[in-house]
Amino acid sequence: MGGYVEKILRINLTDRTIRTEELNMKLAKEHLGGRGLAGKMYTDEVPADVEAFSPENKVFIAAGTLTGTNAPTSSRFMVVTKSPLNGTLAASNSGGFWGPQLKFAGYDMIVLEGKADAPVYLSIHDDNVEIKDATKIWGKDVYETTSFIKAEFRDNQAKVLAIGPAGENLSLMASIMNDLYRAAGRNGVGAVMGYKNIKAIVVRGTGKVDHADPDMVKVVLTDVLNIINENGVTGQGLPTYGTAVLVNIINENGVYPVNNFQESYNVNADQISGETMTEKYLVKKDSCFACPIACGRYCNWKEGEGGGPEYETVGVFGSNCGVQDYDAIHQANDLCNKFGLDTISVGATIAAGMELFQRGYIKPDELDGTPLEFGHAKGMVEWIRKIAYREGLGAKMALGSYRLAESYGAAELSMSVKKQELPAYDPRGAQGQGLSYATSNRGGCHVRGYVISPEILGFQEKTDRFSTKGKAKQVKTSQDLSAVIDSIGLCFFSSFALGLSDYKKLVNAITGFDYTEEELLACGERIWNNERLHNLRVGYSKADDTLPKRFLKEPISDGPSKGHIHHLDELLPEYYTIRGWDQEGVPTPEHLNALGMQDSFEHRSQISY
Repeated sequence: MGGYVEKILRINLTDRTIRTEELNMKLAKEHLGGRGLAGKMYTDEVPADVEAFSPENKVFIAAGTLTGTNAPTSSRFMVVTKSPLNGTLAASNSGGFWGPQLKFAGYDMIVLEGKADAPVYLSIHDDNVEIKDATKIWGKDVYETTSFIKAEFRDNQAKVLAIGPAGENLSLMASIMNDLYRAAGRNGVGAVMGYKNIKAIVVRGTGKVDHADPDMVKVVLTDVLNIINENGVTGQGLPTYGTAVLVNIINENGVYPVNNFQESYNVNADQISGETMTEKYLVKKDSCFACPIACGRYCNWKEGEGGGPEYETVGVFGSNCGVQDYDAIHQANDLCNKFGLDTISVGATIAAGMELFQRGYIKPDELDGTPLEFGHAKGMVEWIRKIAYREGLGAKMALGSYRLAESYGAAELSMSVKKQELPAYDPRGAQGQGLSYATSNRGGCHVRGYVISPEILGFQEKTDRFSTKGKAKQVKTSQDLSAVIDSIGLCFFSSFALGLSDYKKLVNAITGFDYTEEELLACGERIWNNERLHNLRVGYSKADDTLPKRFLKEPISDGPSKGHIHHLDELLPEYYTIRGWDQEGVPTPEHLNALGMQDSFEHRSQISY
């Protein structure tokens, strides 16, 4: 068996016990690794009514099936827990080099239980695992924490995962950072770490991950690397300009958010594009482990240098806040990395705050002198610090845009789904992407079903972005495939070039499994249904599979998508049917049985209609 190292590290923080256990390979065959396997184990071990901030909640940090292998983009790992932001089954994805080091140390997964009685960090060097005192670094930012731990560990190849002040202060938008600039960003997973008093995890491994059929792996790798390198996005656009190459493309299609999605076209978008970043700010490319794409950016700007902003970050702190100052956007991104904050949710929450102020809900005397106006770059940057430290109005903002807007009786001004903020694509001009948003298992999200790929980029096929025809099936397939990619530990950017057949060949050659394409995709569908059942058990329902009223009722006012709204009411019934769910959005017993999920019948029985 290759790919897996077949061992779990389980740590109880309350009684400070450390033990290892064998990986359940039957579950691994059915749910892969990463998001899928950790999600299944979480729902089996943690009751649905457990609060996110409680010792009974657990955190699963899981590498993917192929993480640490020679497969291209095999850097990914997932943080799975109950989200404090919205109660969904959080599965926050990160890259860099930390995940492969976990596999090299001999572990597919870490399970964190209980709660430490004082700040700690975990030190892992192969089978030498220690719980260490973190009082000296509690209160430090991510950069300071990483530097301190690396100096204490005394091994330059060690990799550090850490939270910043935002996680310590239980911001519901707190991320977990690794390798300084990589983020398990969404769903507030950093706050769960903060609640449990875990500041960081440093890992160094000296082992390797085996390949079941090395000769076949070489053949498959040659093929998939050629496909990636010859693709226009993965071989040219992303390596040259980073993810911000999308700024001009998305804007030219009229789905680029401006002023909290009040508009969807920015005539000056090129000022904050990937092309401009490359010309004026780029120092060097910054790639993750085993990645031929190298979309990461290392930049310098007026206030400093470091990891450059991704497309989503540029979108939410740029046009969505009415800001054209690229230096300020770089600084905003850097502060989020430093404090441990999700750039998407923070930028969108500040934008919501700006509209609340614009419409008179937030009063000037609530701002303590910090501007909260569209286009005010310095004010935007300062609000990030206030959110991290929960100062003044920043304490309300730290709870996310939904709770902020709801507190003023204007929840409709939060551009979120299931209380999680939307990324930088207006669903009114991309019907499939809007359905993907509405039905996402973790709330507002683009990577759980990136239908922008066919609707705007034309991969793997070009579809009419304004049409609803065929979109329900396309969304389901995209969601199931994204679950597979997340769970095998590859980057979803690989899917611009690779298809299901390529992933099957990689998985089979490396693991020794013998999946058909249908069986591999069924793993993704199993993962999706397990997450859906969790959400239904915690109280979500059909009513939550929706979009903000703005997208359903207010046509886009200008630009290439002018006049369009989202037609969710046409798409949702068809989507439920294709999913094998009833019209209340609940998986039917027959469908669960067909997926081999008979052990989920008890979970289904816990759902209240």
